[in-house]
Amino acid sequence: MPQIGFGVWKIPFNQTAKVVTDAIKNHYRLIDTAKQYGNEEQVGQGIKDSGIEQKQLFLTTKIFNGDQGDFDKLRNAFNEQLKKLGTDHVDLLLLHWPVFNKYIESWRALEAIYNDGQARAIGVCNFDVDHLQNLMDHANIMPMVNQIEFNPRIHQPDTVAFCQDNHIQLEAWSPLGNGQLLNSPVINKIAKEHGKSPAQVILRWELQQGFIVIPKSIHEERMRENRDVYDFELDADEMEAIAMLDEERHSIWYDKYKWSGNPNGLDDYIAKPGEF
Repeated sequence: MPQIGFGVWKIPFNQTAKVVTDAIKNHYRLIDTAKQYGNEEQVGQGIKDSGIEQKQLFLTTKIFNGDQGDFDKLRNAFNEQLKKLGTDHVDLLLLHWPVFNKYIESWRALEAIYNDGQARAIGVCNFDVDHLQNLMDHANIMPMVNQIEFNPRIHQPDTVAFCQDNHIQLEAWSPLGNGQLLNSPVINKIAKEHGKSPAQVILRWELQQGFIVIPKSIHEERMRENRDVYDFELDADEMEAIAMLDEERHSIWYDKYKWSGNPNGLDDYIAKPGEF
């Protein structure tokens, strides 16, 4: 699994295929999408247009919350996702959210998908320690990845420690904090000292902690910039200075999902063309 991937959340629908093709052209080999993003078909087209065989890529998608909880429903829905992606398998399949009273049965379906070769690895997103422990108590196959919100503003230390202790690979969504960290004086000072951009410093901070990162951009120059992070290293003082920016606050929309206690949440919501 590449340590730097490319995320496609909120990329405009009419640009997604080209952006994915551009990302692959600029040497991204991990592409991360989800049914909830509503763009799996465009991602599949972008991969096709790139001329790169899928076996040279690492393709991730996620199970939609509205498809969770019923073994057959989930499997049938995932088969439709594969058709949209234009493939017979993905490299990583994740449960998008820990939907209350449904994620254990959903995991049973993921185990079957894994055993049948339709996913070469399976994991979860947004699972905290309690969710992970409960899942592992019922699982035959342990989750291989936990994709969580992680950047200098939110560290989720208990979840990170649990995953590290249990050999679950951590992957950071929103690794650049929705761009809100790019003007940080602390990060800009470190960036200037290394002759790098603030985004490169943030990604380097995460990579040095063993995270996989999936930044996104529709601009090829920034795509290349986000990958150019292996020719410098942050020292211990710099790592700590960035860590001190922690506010331990989720994104503003994080509590809009029913699993977190909101009865009018977005569990059945799929993005629509033209919305982003």
